[in-house]
Amino acid sequence: MWTQHPAPPFRSLALHLLLALALSLGSAGASAQDPLRPDHPQTYVVQPGDTLWGIAGRFLREPWRWPDVWHANPEVANPNRIYPGDTLVVDHSSGSARIRRAGRGGMRTVTLTPRVRVAELDREIPTIPLHVVAPFLSRPVVTEAREIDNAPYVVGFPEEQILGGLGNTFFVRSILSAGDDRWEVLRPGTAYRDPDTKELLGFEALSVATARLQRLGDPATLVITRSEKEVQIGDRVRPTRDEEPVRSFFPVPAPPGSRGKIISVLNGVTQIGQYDVVVLNRGARDRVEIGQVFGVYHGGELRRDPVKGRRNAWNWRNESPADVSFWSGDWEPDGWQRTGPDPNAPLPIRRRYSRANDQYIVPDSRSGVVMIFRVFPKVSFALVMYASTAMHVGEVVAPPETL
Repeated sequence: MWTQHPAPPFRSLALHLLLALALSLGSAGASAQDPLRPDHPQTYVVQPGDTLWGIAGRFLREPWRWPDVWHANPEVANPNRIYPGDTLVVDHSSGSARIRRAGRGGMRTVTLTPRVRVAELDREIPTIPLHVVAPFLSRPVVTEAREIDNAPYVVGFPEEQILGGLGNTFFVRSILSAGDDRWEVLRPGTAYRDPDTKELLGFEALSVATARLQRLGDPATLVITRSEKEVQIGDRVRPTRDEEPVRSFFPVPAPPGSRGKIISVLNGVTQIGQYDVVVLNRGARDRVEIGQVFGVYHGGELRRDPVKGRRNAWNWRNESPADVSFWSGDWEPDGWQRTGPDPNAPLPIRRRYSRANDQYIVPDSRSGVVMIFRVFPKVSFALVMYASTAMHVGEVVAPPETL
């Protein structure tokens, strides 16, 4: 007769460990799928000064996933808009977490008789802090090389002035016809080039002034009506374009496969941080749209392997990275080749050993997130929403869930 013996202790322990591992992996997978922060509020009342990005960050691990969880009630006018006084709640009734508007505080219209007047008492909250991007919503512009080259230009001033300010008159070559007397003065600035293909993507054109056309001709005569900088010879002019800047954004992840680079920063800093404005080498032709969110990634540079890049293996018992020789490696004078006829000249130095695997490539890691707020044909402007480390020109942008 066979007698069943209990499993050996180590076997039982192994089974328990496997079971615990499976449970931990299952729970980790479940948490990875949950978009909500573990400390998210159950309800939140929207306050004046809030931004959609900030509210999304209260509820979600990744604020750009707001469209995935926002329950936009189609019965409400402008269902994607949120106003101060709105109460937002987390709703699990559909089987997955959704955030919906439970109530709306305050009134948005006032009716007066005998006339009817509608006034917006509390405007919708913006997606991002508008005061940060306001200077860049309409100016500067990015123009094609042909447009900037062919534009009429400032050729001079009365009485041989070299600069012009508010109220001054200036002359412009070849304005022979015009549908409007309002003109703007632009100054050619940075040339944007693709860092990989070297393609010219456009020129940053800085807003200098606005002017009123007084007389057609070659040269034409204009007078400065508003001045941000002094007008100078060589500045370009074009008819004023009444562009209504976009002030409402809805964050969405950049489409899979989209990839680009930061090619410039508009406020002239070298280390890019939160709320700086950057220029990307991707625009409308690359399917870039307002509201798209990109992750910024750094890495990829070559570094020396301090262990393999030595003549002898690292003696970890007796050597430390604090030792100078650990980092300087093994070098020796080259006694067989001199660089000049002088026998007393110092001997050149060469590395004794060089191997291909003496270097390694730093893996990519995400350093921050940016959101597109203005798009041109070949470039776009993006606002840095947050940065875990300082970013730099040349870093890669890609969909935020790439890593």
